[in-house]
Amino acid sequence: MKQEWLEGHHARKRFGQNFLHDKHWIERIVRGIDPKPGDALVEIGPGQAAITRYVIAAAGHETAVEIDRDLAAFLRTQFTEEELSLIEEDALKLDWTAVLPEKRLRIIGNLPYNISSPLLFELMKAADRVIDQHFMLQKEVVDRMVAEPGSKTYGRLSVMLQYRYRMHKLFDVPPGAFVPPPKVTSSIVRMIPKAVDTLLPVDFEAFSTVVALAFQQRRKTIRNGLSTVMTAEMIEAAGVNPGARAETLPVESFVALANVMAEAKKAEAL
Repeated sequence: MKQEWLEGHHARKRFGQNFLHDKHWIERIVRGIDPKPGDALVEIGPGQAAITRYVIAAAGHETAVEIDRDLAAFLRTQFTEEELSLIEEDALKLDWTAVLPEKRLRIIGNLPYNISSPLLFELMKAADRVIDQHFMLQKEVVDRMVAEPGSKTYGRLSVMLQYRYRMHKLFDVPPGAFVPPPKVTSSIVRMIPKAVDTLLPVDFEAFSTVVALAFQQRRKTIRNGLSTVMTAEMIEAAGVNPGARAETLPVESFVALANVMAEAKKAEAL
C-alpha cells in the first residue's frame, strides 16, 4: 500500500470533511474496531484513508462508501481491487439492505455531523444483518446516543437507537487529531444490534411518532406532548403517568405508548 496523501485536496465543507491524521488516535480507533480477516467491513467516508490503511493491513480487504469523486480516484491509486472495493455514492441514499448481500456487516466510519442522525436512522433498516458499528461522531451526539433516562441529553436519538442497539461510548478524540481541526471534540461509539427475537414487539411507525412528539418540547408532560394522538386514559393504559416528562421514561414506556396508540388506530379503522 502506498503511503501518500492527496496533495491539494482541501476538506470540503459541504461534505463535512475533517481528516484524521494523528497516528496515536488512528491506532487506538482501529484497536477498538478490531478488524479480522474474513470480516465484511464497510467504511463510510474513508477520506484520505487514515483508518482504511490500518483496517486493510489487519483484515486484508474492506468495502468503502465515498461521495467525493476526487477522494475516490485517490483511493484507487492507493489500494488494489483485492484490497478495496469502492462504492461511489451518498451513504444516505445507499440501499444498505443490499450492500454485500448474504454477509453480516461490520460498519465503520467518521460520520459528518450534518448527516449523522439521518444516516444512523437509515442504517437501522439493515440492523438485522449487521454485527456491529463503530463510528466517530461529535461528542455531544454520542452523549445523546448513550444517555440514560433522567439525564439532560436523553432524547429522541437516545430512545430510537437504544430500542435497536446496545451502545457503548469508547473514548473521546481531541480536535488536534484532525486536519483541519474541528471546533468540537469527537467520540467513538460502538453499536451492537440486539437480536431480533429479543426486541420488544412494536408498531414502528407509531413508535417513531410517539417518540418524536414526546420530545418536541421537552418541558411538556407526556399528556400535553402526545395530546394530538393520545388521551390521558390511553397513556395510563400504557402504564405511564400522564404527568411524567418524556426525559424520565425508559425505552419500554415509549414502546407501550406506541402499541396502545396503534391499537386505538386499528379499532378506529374497523
